[in-house]
Amino acid sequence: MDPECSQLLPALCAALADPRQPVADDTCLEKLLDWFKTLTEAGSSLQLLRDSPCLVELLLQVPKAPRLSPRVLAFSLRLAGLLAAQEDCFRFLQQGELLPGLFGEAGPLGGAAWTAPTVRSGWIQGLRSLAQHPSALHFLADLGALDTVVALQGDSSLFVASAAGQLLAHILGLSLWGQAEGPPGPQACDWPASAQRIVGHIEESLCSPAAPRVTQALNVLTTTFGHCHRPWTQVLWVRLRPLVACLLEKDPVPAAHSLVDLLLSVARSPALSSDRSLWETVARALGRLRPAHAGPLALGLLTLQDCPQALSTQAFAVLLQPLACVLKAAAPAPAPPGLPAGPEGDPAAADTLLSSRSACVGLLCQTLAHLELLQPLPQRPAPWPQAPLLGATVTVLRFCNGSAVPASGSDVGGRLCAILAGCVRVQRAALGFLGALSEDTGPPELVTQVFAVLLDYLRSPDSSPTVLKKAFQATLQWLLSAPTPPGCCALDPPTQLFLRELLPVLQRRLCSPCWEVRDSGLEFLTQVVGHWAGQAGFRHALLASEVPELAQQLLQDPESYVRASAVTAVGQLSSRGLHASPAGPEHPGGPQKSLLLELLHVLATDAEGFPRRAAMQVFTQWLRDGHAEAAEDTERFVARVLQAASRDLDWEVRAQGLELARVFLEQTLGPPGPPGPPAEAAPEAAAPARVAQALRAACRVQLVEFALRALFDYDRPVARKSCDLLLFLRDQAAPGDGVQEAGGSPDVAPVEAALQRWRAGEQGQPLGPLEPEAVLAVLRSMDLEGLRGALAESSDHVERNPQSLLQDMLATVGLRGDNEADCY
Repeated sequence: MDPECSQLLPALCAALADPRQPVADDTCLEKLLDWFKTLTEAGSSLQLLRDSPCLVELLLQVPKAPRLSPRVLAFSLRLAGLLAAQEDCFRFLQQGELLPGLFGEAGPLGGAAWTAPTVRSGWIQGLRSLAQHPSALHFLADLGALDTVVALQGDSSLFVASAAGQLLAHILGLSLWGQAEGPPGPQACDWPASAQRIVGHIEESLCSPAAPRVTQALNVLTTTFGHCHRPWTQVLWVRLRPLVACLLEKDPVPAAHSLVDLLLSVARSPALSSDRSLWETVARALGRLRPAHAGPLALGLLTLQDCPQALSTQAFAVLLQPLACVLKAAAPAPAPPGLPAGPEGDPAAADTLLSSRSACVGLLCQTLAHLELLQPLPQRPAPWPQAPLLGATVTVLRFCNGSAVPASGSDVGGRLCAILAGCVRVQRAALGFLGALSEDTGPPELVTQVFAVLLDYLRSPDSSPTVLKKAFQATLQWLLSAPTPPGCCALDPPTQLFLRELLPVLQRRLCSPCWEVRDSGLEFLTQVVGHWAGQAGFRHALLASEVPELAQQLLQDPESYVRASAVTAVGQLSSRGLHASPAGPEHPGGPQKSLLLELLHVLATDAEGFPRRAAMQVFTQWLRDGHAEAAEDTERFVARVLQAASRDLDWEVRAQGLELARVFLEQTLGPPGPPGPPAEAAPEAAAPARVAQALRAACRVQLVEFALRALFDYDRPVARKSCDLLLFLRDQAAPGDGVQEAGGSPDVAPVEAALQRWRAGEQGQPLGPLEPEAVLAVLRSMDLEGLRGALAESSDHVERNPQSLLQDMLATVGLRGDNEADCY
């Protein structure tokens, strides 16, 4: 501990133990505990107490202080547990009966403070930290703490109840960890006393008719098997498996959610993966649980590497049952190969689908989400039933928009039509999974159905904005996966036909009164143009539509998000020669200066930051790609953009301006050196002539002044980016490479005077013309590496140190002389 902190700590401990003093807030106490944890992890807790006896005095006074704040009590309990985690310090604290005074009946446990959940939580967390060695087990037994922990499992506070269950699991693991030889035997007499007590409580709870007690026991076991994989867990499972199996015979199965968590926790344990009885129990659970609980169990099993093949097949069939019911309800033909039987073969799934709207929606959304998670995994079932899944997902979407035709004589189909009509949750889930299915191919007739249902949703006036966004995303995914004919770069005919039908729909959506819809349409347009702008058929269809013109009109949209998306879209269109220019769509290569002026106007005048950021990103990309507007007069282009960016109040715009400046420098200097972050390695020096040319160009466009001003920007990311840019520029010129003039030293006084003003926060007048020699001299005289290191530190690195924390806490209670706290 630092000497400064050692001097402050006694006064703080005295203030914490005094009920009359204002209490520090929870954040400060949590930071104080973090600091003590760091100290104990780095050294001896016993030595810490010897060096700071005020801590012992605090822990002695806390149980005796009347009306002490519950927060301070909880802090003291957690601190005591943290210190006692080391066995020598535990024995030291035991000598003065300090620990029983805190955690026994003499402490908060037997007083009015126990009614505060904060104190009960602190008591549990303190014991959890303390229980790290055999001596702690004897202490807990003498204290009778297990009875209290067991009772706290049913606490009214969910945080306390959860922590109590975790503490029981930890104590069980600790008591069985220290067995002398091998795992404990299966008989009760072979278990340590504390383990017998906990396991006996779990057995009683598993046999209880009260579902909350069953849930508590299952949660303790889930934590135990999840955190410990030693051989004794095999014995524990063998002992408790019959009771778990008995739960599966009850109707309904109690605590089904917690039971699923337990079975998956046991199945993931390396110590139990070869236990045949485990897989038998899991298979029985798949058959007994209701679909809403069997689905998560099935998904968990299918993600395991060691799951038996027969069980994987059963789990996948369980996962697919709801979709099989939907598919059969809409078609008179049997379900396609790859899906299990329909409603007649699985009455449980059909019953859930028909029981209520909420149950049906919940089950379908869960099933679709599970399959979407499973689809990209390498261990997914093989063969993957791509065609049946495509058909089932399309059928779900048709039930939702009312276009599905129920199978004749099917009560399920008619009921699903009523339940799913207009259901946004199911529509979003189905569209998300449909997009994921684009990763695999499908029969042409099914792909045609996919495009048809997507077009239906994009056209429908009943589609909500969130559904439309999902529909646009799924459409893009299927377009990107569309095949191209062999030896041809053009799109296949079905995709071309779909795009021609899609553009009028997109055109209408860009005119939607809902801004979310306009925004989604622009995002989709940007992504489609980025991928298909080189396709002649797509270019012709797009230029024949009003989409480019509408996109440009949306630069004036009243909603800032839409304006930002419009800026990105028209920038992409212009880069690909698809912009609605004054020359007209017949001449896409015609002049487009009006767009540049419009985007400069956005950058200079838009009241919201999003459009201005988008404009800067477009300009940077134009410069990087050699866009006609940037290439025609690059220096004028860069100067105009940097002039606007330098005055912007949004730090992201200024940072993007520095990115554009970096691109300009790299292009002026020639091909870049070896790849790598500029902050990690200095690039190779460029030729002196090119460096001199680049410096003169940078000075002409006022890039150097912009970067030097940004060094003192109040927003740290801007200053860091500026520092990296100036380091890049400085390192391009090796010392003595001839950039500096032969006669005399350059006049750096004006630049250094400006730097002093900017460092003091004064903006002042522009620097005026700069000479490359003076710029290089200034850059070489500055400690840019040191500045970069300082900027890399957190902005509150000073205030976060322990001394500042102690000073702030003391200032809260008025014990510092200046009575002021650091502001952070």
